[in-house]
Amino acid sequence: MAKDKYLSMRSSVNGFSFANLGLFSGFADGIYNAVYSLVILEIFKNSAIVGIYVSVYSLFCMIVALFANEIFRQFSKVRVFYFALLMLVVCYAMMGFSIQPSTFITLDYTSGFAITLTAMLIPLFMSDFSKDVGMAKLNSRYHLWVNVGALFAPMIAVAVATKFDNRSAFFLSSVIYLAAWMFFKYMGLTQEDKQIKPVNPRRTLKSLWKNTMAFFKTPGMLRAYAVNFGFYSLSSMRHLYVPIVIIENGFTKDTLGLVLTLGIIPYLLLSEFMGRLVVKYGKKLWMLLGFGSFAIFSFLATIVTGYPLLAIFVAWQVSGALMEPVHDLLFFDSAKKSQQTKFYGVFRTSSNLPKFIVPIAAAGCITLFGVTSAVWLVTAFICLISFAILVAKK
Repeated sequence: MAKDKYLSMRSSVNGFSFANLGLFSGFADGIYNAVYSLVILEIFKNSAIVGIYVSVYSLFCMIVALFANEIFRQFSKVRVFYFALLMLVVCYAMMGFSIQPSTFITLDYTSGFAITLTAMLIPLFMSDFSKDVGMAKLNSRYHLWVNVGALFAPMIAVAVATKFDNRSAFFLSSVIYLAAWMFFKYMGLTQEDKQIKPVNPRRTLKSLWKNTMAFFKTPGMLRAYAVNFGFYSLSSMRHLYVPIVIIENGFTKDTLGLVLTLGIIPYLLLSEFMGRLVVKYGKKLWMLLGFGSFAIFSFLATIVTGYPLLAIFVAWQVSGALMEPVHDLLFFDSAKKSQQTKFYGVFRTSSNLPKFIVPIAAAGCITLFGVTSAVWLVTAFICLISFAILVAKK
């Protein structure tokens, strides 16, 4: 077990119990991601500005991740998880009915705080209860359920958006996270409440800096960070610009929903299977294949239009599926159990930092070339850099 002790729980609770939470997060996030960039585009009316907005939003989420260790020092992980899930329930419900752009943006940032914490806590819970199962199998099970949940999410989101409006789909995400909160509560997990200590801003910033430096000085952490950065850069660009490019190419929202749904199938088919392949052949091979093939598809996406472009958007999901169960294992393999809660906040910024940097680069490409499809030059470049990091000597 990690440093935090668990006082009670149902006897059936194990690492797979937390991996099963992927069903809820996959379903809710799949609905959210299907319409999110379209809502932001409605507000700002320009795809380049969409990238800048997402960059600033992601910077905020990165700061939350950096300070997460300080939050976990003050409150138990169980209590934080309960609070974060309820915050998502409330914020997404209100986002579904919000009319004013300022209201939506405020709720968006508030939910960003909560989603950052939940995304950090689920892997930490899995690690705490991994025992002899190992994180590779738990990761595979988690991503299997994520993809089962996400399979029909885009079609449902698009159906709701077509009947009502794009924002209405967020209310469905709220209902799903409410179900996740009830599922977690059923586990009966409790931890001892921590004594809340007065916060000294100077001491907190100094502690944050020391923790960050300690993370990058630990062997293997820089490599793990860089690889995770590359994976989430590709994920961020897909979620943000695939819907916009499809709509700009004259396709309907129904086509968008179909493409996003078909793109889930490779993840669904490979998630559990990849766990066994990683055990047999290791992690590096699948990351290399993933980044290498994604680079090729990215170059093609900049010049192809029409239905072949839709085929590429589905095909490169195979590349993502090869990497999904293994992209963060370098961290869990390199960090000791006692270091994981301490370092995971810093490591988690590797999923937020690309959402700050990459959309700005994408906005620059759109401005330079005058077309949204130029953003795939950014993903191609990231793939090549990530590939080089993996093949380089440690």
